[in-house]
Amino acid sequence: MGNRLSQIATRTGDDGTTGLGDGTRVSKDHLRVHAMGDVDELNSHLGVLLAEPLPQDVRELLVTIQHELFNLGGELSMPGFELLKTQAVARLDEALAYYNGQLPRLKEFILPAGTRGAALAHVARTVARRAERAVVALGQHETVRDAARQYLNRLSDLLFVLARVLNRANLDGLGGDDVYWNSERLKRHDAGG
Repeated sequence: MGNRLSQIATRTGDDGTTGLGDGTRVSKDHLRVHAMGDVDELNSHLGVLLAEPLPQDVRELLVTIQHELFNLGGELSMPGFELLKTQAVARLDEALAYYNGQLPRLKEFILPAGTRGAALAHVARTVARRAERAVVALGQHETVRDAARQYLNRLSDLLFVLARVLNRANLDGLGGDDVYWNSERLKRHDAGG
């Protein structure tokens, strides 16, 4: 693993480059840096979500995910290194099955709304999708382990499900159910046309 930060303002990036965990320097707009940044942003959004009232089991799951995302970011910063274990993907699959099994089937699209916690989970979901796209783009030019891409794919699905769970938990009194999209089709159907 690379050196721990002991000095934050190093000024080494003033030339538009940044150091990877293996000591190499790349442009700050390198695909690898984009992927690392999106994973970091996702982790930060989860930190904001964790500042909300949450069911304890969801809180514990999100804390574990934050650590795994930090592992993923570390892996992305060191080409050829493995930090994110394949068991992390399996853990997300298990959580996805558990929480989705408690929810009613969707009959319509839902909006990213409801409780503040649910809305924040939806924001994190969209950032997870962006991070996944960044990892896919990187993988078209450099070797990236499948687990990195799979983890972000599962995590975005899980965050969608957790948003629904948080609406039902209704810890801020603003939720209680999914917020359904009122499509034009439904409007015409309801109007009898």
